[in-house]
Amino acid sequence: MPVPHRLLAVCVAALWGVNFLAIHASLQHFPPLFLVALRFALLALPALLWVPRPQVPLRWLLGYGLGFGTLQFMFLYWGMAAGMPAGLASLVLQSSAPFTVLLGALVFRDRITGRQLAGLLLATAGLAIVGWERAEGAAFAPFLLVLAGGFGWAIGNVSNARAKAPNPLHLTLWMSVVPPLPMLGLSLLMEGPEAIGRSLSSWGSPTAVPALLGLAYTVLAGTVLGSGIWTWLMARHPAGLVAPFSMLVPVVGMSTAWVVLGESHTAGELAGAAVVVTGVLLGSRPRRTREGGSAAAPVATPAGGTTVPAREGAARG
Repeated sequence: MPVPHRLLAVCVAALWGVNFLAIHASLQHFPPLFLVALRFALLALPALLWVPRPQVPLRWLLGYGLGFGTLQFMFLYWGMAAGMPAGLASLVLQSSAPFTVLLGALVFRDRITGRQLAGLLLATAGLAIVGWERAEGAAFAPFLLVLAGGFGWAIGNVSNARAKAPNPLHLTLWMSVVPPLPMLGLSLLMEGPEAIGRSLSSWGSPTAVPALLGLAYTVLAGTVLGSGIWTWLMARHPAGLVAPFSMLVPVVGMSTAWVVLGESHTAGELAGAAVVVTGVLLGSRPRRTREGGSAAAPVATPAGGTTVPAREGAARG
């Protein structure tokens, strides 16, 4: 990868890491389930009007929208609203990587390499360390909610990989059509019309402007700009060169949360974070072929991004 392209990959990881601060700001004003509906409604409307529908089977479009869009963000936002720190949420959401490998193997009979299995076990051990630390601090329920978000992301990953969209960014934008209605229904049922109405009418509240800025960031910077650049990079470079940059996301997320929000973490949480990052990096390395390339593999990207099947040594235009 040329240096400018590496810098672009770093910029995308930074955009996605800061995304968790933006979500935190929005959750100070909007109910979490309604916020998910609002976020994707803002993406769905222009997608319906101006983006061609991706030529993929409907079941994979729905699977991607329900997994990546609905379940991931429902549990992520719910967990953060319940007390999961923004920085730690950016780490625990990386559980999507081992979940993706497991789902692919159990449901679709994908082959797991020894390296993938080792990475999966290592990442799981790291998450167990973080979970133990959260349980000791009486904050285990938010941890489990964000972990469930990682599982939802994995459902989206396997659906996306099997959709084989000619234009992955179009699939990402059309995926946003799925979450708004079910999330609005859940919000009305669980959060109530009063909470929704209060968030839409209290524009004089000190939390309103940061919440709107955070919402704009997640939609424009986190999804449109970040996913657009990442998709462009994945179409031009081997997956194994681009994908490792995604592991900068929890580094940026935890660092910026420490600087901006004053979040601190125990030594055990930091140790678990290092183990998770190592495990995901190990498991995401593509397997080598005899010619020195690697086999095709779906590559997961962080929240707000997309998943693009790619091959080492074969750029896609």
